[in-house]
Parts: sequence; C-alpha cells; structure tokens
Amino acid sequence: MRMLALSLACASAACAPVERPGAAPAAVEVWLTTPDKAALLAPQAPLAFEPGAPADAIMVDPAKRYQRMVGFGASITDASAWLIQKRMTAAQREKLLAELFGPAPGLNFAFTRLTVGASDFSLSHYSYDDVAKGQTDPGLAHFSIAPARAEVLPTAKAARAVNPQLAVMISPWSAPGWMKTSDSLIKGSLREAAYAPFATYLRRTVQDFAAAIGPIDYLSIQNEPDFEPENYPGMRLSAAQRARIIGDHLGPEFARAGLKTRILDWDHNWDQPAQPLGVLADPAAARHVAGVAWHCYNGDVAAQSEVRDRHPDKGVFFTECSGGEWSKAWPDSWAWTIRTLIIGSTRNWARGVLMWNLALDENFGPHLGGCGNCRGVVAIDSKTGEVTRNPEYYAFGHASRFVAVGAQRIASESRPGGIETVAFANPDGSRVLLAFNAGKEMAAFPVAESGRYFAYRLAPNAAATFRWRDPR
Repeated sequence: MRMLALSLACASAACAPVERPGAAPAAVEVWLTTPDKAALLAPQAPLAFEPGAPADAIMVDPAKRYQRMVGFGASITDASAWLIQKRMTAAQREKLLAELFGPAPGLNFAFTRLTVGASDFSLSHYSYDDVAKGQTDPGLAHFSIAPARAEVLPTAKAARAVNPQLAVMISPWSAPGWMKTSDSLIKGSLREAAYAPFATYLRRTVQDFAAAIGPIDYLSIQNEPDFEPENYPGMRLSAAQRARIIGDHLGPEFARAGLKTRILDWDHNWDQPAQPLGVLADPAAARHVAGVAWHCYNGDVAAQSEVRDRHPDKGVFFTECSGGEWSKAWPDSWAWTIRTLIIGSTRNWARGVLMWNLALDENFGPHLGGCGNCRGVVAIDSKTGEVTRNPEYYAFGHASRFVAVGAQRIASESRPGGIETVAFANPDGSRVLLAFNAGKEMAAFPVAESGRYFAYRLAPNAAATFRWRDPR
C-alpha cells in the first residue's frame, strides 16, 4: 500500500512533510496552531495531492453547499474603541486595524457589532435620548448619537476603510430610561406606550450611523432580552413583546424609511430556542425578521439548527461570546472557541460569527458593571499601546483569514471527539478546510476531494487550516 505523506503538528525539522519520488506537485497550503504555542497560525510546508481516496479519508464534497458567509469578527465596543483611539498612537492604531481587518497577513475580519448606547463595556451609562428623571421625550427632541461619534464610529469607519466589505450589526442594551417600566437604563421592560418611539429611536440610530460610516447591515432590537443586569444597561422583552414591536412598529418604520437594514431576533443564548420560534410564529413579525442571532453563555450550539430547520428562509448569526479568565487560555479557551464557535456554529448554519470585545486592556476593561475578567480578541496595554494576541485571535484567524465574504460552507466529514472539521468554497474557486484534533492522541488522517487526497497529522488540541484550488 502506498505510504501517506504525513505532516506532523510540531515545530522541529523532523516534522517536515515526507518527500516521495513521483509525488504530485505541492498543491495544499497549510497553517497550524498548537496549544503549546510552538506554532501560532504559522504557515507550514505545503502538501501534495495523491490520486485516489483512502477508505478512512475525511471526505470534502464541494457539490453539497449550505449557507453563504457574511464573515467573522468581533464587536467594536465603547471600551475597544476608546483604547484604540485614546491609548494608541496613530501608527499603532493603523497597524492594529490593518492586522485585524486587512487581508492576509491580517485576519480579514469582515463582520462587527456596535452597541446602541452603553453596555457594561462603556465608560459611562447613557442612551441617545437621556432626559431628567421623571421627564419623557416621545418626539425624540433630545435624540443624538453624539456619544458614538467620539470613538466608536471613527473606529468603525477606519475599519471599513481597511475592509470595505465589513458588515456592521448594531444592538441596543437598553431603551432610554424614560421609555421603560424602571424609568432607568438599569432593569425594567419597555412600556407599551413607548413601542412606537422606540422603533423611531432605532430607525434614527440606523440612519445617523449610516450617514457616518456607511450602511448598517443588521440590527437586533435588544441584546439579551431575557436578562436584566443588576449594574449595567439591560431590558427584558418577551417574545410576544418583540413580535409586536417588530411587526407593528419597527418593520413598518424601516419600510417607510426605505431602510435595507435587516432585523434579527433574539440575540441571546442557545438554551431558549422557543423564544425566537415564538417571534417567528407571528406572521406580522416574521415578514420583517431576516434571521436569528445567538449567544454562547447557556445551552448548546445545535439550537441554531433546531430553529433554522423550522425556518430555513431565516438567516443564522452567532453574535456574542467572550473569552475570560474563568478558564485556562491554552488549551481550554483556545480549544473550546475553535470547536464550538468556529466549527460548531458554522456547521449549525451561522453566516456570521462574532466574539464580544475586539480589544480590552491589561485589566480586562474599561468596563462599568458586568464582567470584570472578560478577554478581548487582543489586549491593548493602556500605558504603552502594545498589543497582546489572545487565544481567540488565533481561533478566529484560522477561519477569517481564509474564508472570504460570500464563501459557501460545503460538506465535510467531522468526527466528534476526533478530527472535527468545517469546509468552505470561496468565490475565487479555492477550498478551505479547518481541522481540529479533539482527541487525546496524535491523529493521522487523509482528506479527499474530487478523486484526490492529501494526508496530515495533528497533535491533541491542535488545529490546521488547509487551502487548495479547484482541480478543474
């Protein structure tokens, strides 16, 4: 039997691909990350295809196509933008944005999320229409996105200059306090009398953001609507409330204004698929809902497929998860992120995949309430502006750098607890396969496509991205 060419997942010279007389020309590019950090998204020696398909090969089938990708990225929170604008020099800022949003060797982030008003990762708590306690402003006479113009919108605009394909999503953490049952940004729900003003508030936010940075592609009407935080802005909205707001107010408001911004429901955890299903069961709301957004903090990623299977015309987006000091960075956070978010969410139909903070400082902030030990994709030293790349940077980079906007996920075999994969076909005809070894032993595996194959070997908790061209 012909020996397989195996490229070992380590950094020594002994791990080079095996050379064989008569082998086909090298055709597969490889990038590797190992949990010992000997290789971090590091290019490896290219591999050669062999004719045939071993019986145990992981099969990639470009003829079976699934969702079209919007992209991968992270949220430009107030904290992230403030650090980038206020704690970096112009040269540092330009270099970081090119590294995160630019093409290879950048990460090519093509999707981001901005907050509408404050979140816990803000330096103060505010909305775009704050009035004195006890007062109201149903005509939105005091509406202003001035807080976003300080750092967030300039950062988003600069990121879009680096990557003109950058898709932007926005999400409110709370309506203005005067619209709510709590008369505060903290806790409470939306008063029924405020449904129409809240829709206008969101419409004006979309229009003013778009005038500043270009199109706003997606909007969720409420971040985590089944949670009322104790010490930062939040707002509880039931499925029935969201359906009424979208169906009777927000959807028609966007239509009258000619807005192409697509409305996403839920924007919360995997553990309550009944919530978005409840909204989508309402015909008036469903006609205005383009998709469902998900977070990672409870439940299982398979919930995305559960809802999508019942509503295949609605897009799936994964829009928030944070790494943090509650788990060991290497290999725990690295392994969980790549398995669950990069491979798991896309195999469960996600068109876009977002981490939470793009950047935080060495003290996991700035923040006001909420999470005190969350990690950003990168850390920015608040004194020097120097950048540290966290495990999430490499996990996302294994997809974002290679999967182009408009790529389609294609069929690939995945072996739970072993070699887990996801594959894509790019618009330029190239194929991308991401493979992760979820087992406890070194694993050798062939990969076959279109009557040819290559072989590789991965250490436990190591990942490799492979890219090759269509053989035709």
